[in-house]
Amino acid sequence: MSVRVTVRLFAMQRAAVGWRQHSLELGDDATVGDAWRQLLTDFPVLETGREHVRFARNAVYADAAEALHDGDEVAVIPPVAGGETPLMRLEMSEAPLSDDLLGELRRSVPTAADGALVLFLGQTRESAGTPAPGQESEAARFVGREVRSLEYEAFDAMVLAVLSAIGKEIESRFGVHRLAIIHRTGTVPVGEASVVIAVAAAHRGAAFDACRYAIEELKARAPIWKSEHFDDGSVWLGAPARTEEG
Repeated sequence: MSVRVTVRLFAMQRAAVGWRQHSLELGDDATVGDAWRQLLTDFPVLETGREHVRFARNAVYADAAEALHDGDEVAVIPPVAGGETPLMRLEMSEAPLSDDLLGELRRSVPTAADGALVLFLGQTRESAGTPAPGQESEAARFVGREVRSLEYEAFDAMVLAVLSAIGKEIESRFGVHRLAIIHRTGTVPVGEASVVIAVAAAHRGAAFDACRYAIEELKARAPIWKSEHFDDGSVWLGAPARTEEG
């Protein structure tokens, strides 16, 4: 099985290869990144712009890991005429937050104008947290016991709306325009990351302040729930949500 996609190039990349549109045949599990890697193999002249492109699938900005389907159009977006552009990458993920993802954020969040990149990882710890109201008696059963994993549940659409609001507040408060927040759902074992935040700014003070604001507001306002799992039971954690910015 294979998928056939159409690739479009623009501006300096179109000029370098001499065409605007090209057809690629890829494996049935191909991603946007696979299409780009095949292009680099077929047209090595594109290597010079490798670190600065973005992608769109069917005219919507897409991550390199996004799956392709037969008949899709992949556009390779070189640097645009407006100069530095804002980046607000806000996602929920069922997949683990891997080292490859951290490397991708390290490359894609900062620009040449940024002197600071702050990366925050929140991960599952073995010690228990604060039980949600009404869960105190259940939590008492597990005092002194080690947590094995956390289970996350989210109201995804509302979470993304809250994260978008937090992003706008960060722009207004700290003058920071390049931010990524990616949060897990499902089971997250001890030692694995449940959330990653990446903030780029010209100076470290703004980057640190924006990152702290992002995680504190996310924890206070986003409709994400978690339960601690032990060997023989679980406890819900949390506090009433704050509905406005802090």
